[in-house]
Amino acid sequence: MKLWGGRFTKEENALVNEFNASLRFDRRFYRQDIRGSIAHATMLGAQGIITKEESNTICDGLRGILADLDRGTLAFDEEAEDIHSFVEATLTERIGDAGKKLHTGRSRNDQVALDMRLYVRDELDETKARIVSLLTVIHRLMKENIDTIMPGFTHLQKAQPLTLAHHLGAYMEMFKRDYNRLTDIRKRMNYCPLGSGALAGTTYELDRTLVAKLLGFDGPTANSMDSVSDRDYVIEYLDACALIMMHLSRFCEEYILWNTDEYRFISVDDAYSTGSSIMPQKKNPDIAELIRGKTGRVYGALTSMLTTMKGLPLAYNKDMQEDKELTFDAIDTVKGCLTLFADMLATTRFRKDIMEKSAAGGFTNATDAADYLVKHGVPFRDAHGIIGALVLACEKRGCALDTLPLEEYKAICPAFEKDIYEAISLATCVSKRNTKGAPGPSAMQAEINDDELFLKAIGANVRY
Repeated sequence: MKLWGGRFTKEENALVNEFNASLRFDRRFYRQDIRGSIAHATMLGAQGIITKEESNTICDGLRGILADLDRGTLAFDEEAEDIHSFVEATLTERIGDAGKKLHTGRSRNDQVALDMRLYVRDELDETKARIVSLLTVIHRLMKENIDTIMPGFTHLQKAQPLTLAHHLGAYMEMFKRDYNRLTDIRKRMNYCPLGSGALAGTTYELDRTLVAKLLGFDGPTANSMDSVSDRDYVIEYLDACALIMMHLSRFCEEYILWNTDEYRFISVDDAYSTGSSIMPQKKNPDIAELIRGKTGRVYGALTSMLTTMKGLPLAYNKDMQEDKELTFDAIDTVKGCLTLFADMLATTRFRKDIMEKSAAGGFTNATDAADYLVKHGVPFRDAHGIIGALVLACEKRGCALDTLPLEEYKAICPAFEKDIYEAISLATCVSKRNTKGAPGPSAMQAEINDDELFLKAIGANVRY
């Protein structure tokens, strides 16, 4: 029997029932549904809307259902329309007519809104925890690689020498923003919609503040129509997930490049690689490629949710049932990718000698050569042109700036002296860059210290 069957005279078409039903996917938040119902029943008893005895009986019955579902000793009724009707029907079957009083003063509209909000909040917290795990891996690698010189790139062309710690620090900042973004979303969404009814509240003297407190919310939502039709928090969460995946995808793109024979900056652990069915020498970075590929899947969930909501009039519409499957899939994807990437990165071997050798090529110290001239009184624009001419000379001779003879330097500009070689050594190029945010050792150490304070503030274990 449907919860709404009273005014209907014939059974629902079988295909309509299958199309309309949601238990196959919303069973996922049975814990949230039961938590919400326990809070609601507790409030009904406290307000005298049902008796304290009825309230206690209902709550005990709900806890029993929760325990049985957790243990797997209670099977879901596949004929049930949704998780809400399944829980209520099971409760009534177990405790009798008292179970029929659970739905007093609420609608499935606000119940759905509550369950989804509780579920997203729980999953958001879990996503934050997985970002923390990744941040600790990045932070450890930064501490270990303050002196690991590598080339920095723009346009995928070698630009200037920096360190692996500095490069990894860029991703540290991205994922810190992701963590803070999720924290901000949680604050905005942490208000309880239960008690809004279908859209216009109820005539019962509900204590919405008590329900909100019991469920860990900061308070009740302010407008009952908005409460049942709001999915902004889902969209914000999916947007945050899309950004997380974009950051992971960018990292994976570099990871894949670094793993090629042309770069050879890293060696991927066997546990995170696969081989070829025909080419025995192959060791493919499939996990990084899959994470990069799954990014589009999460983007799709965000776009789908925005499209679903864009034309809906107030208040609740059945279209909103489409929020669940795509959100569930995006959540599973993001959490899995975060965990796998963190584990893969933690086991990666960085080939420091090859990184430094690569930094020595491509004239990455050209800017420092120009700065040398500026410090000797040459205007920067002139210095820029002089170094460009020197690079052309090096290309003709097939050498680097640090192996070009001093007489060649002086032939182009007399301001050069033999100390030019020290000024453009890779170690000097990196060590002299100590403005905030730069790769020099003192600036890098300050950045690492700030990151450590951030991690400690959010409860991360940084003992490594």
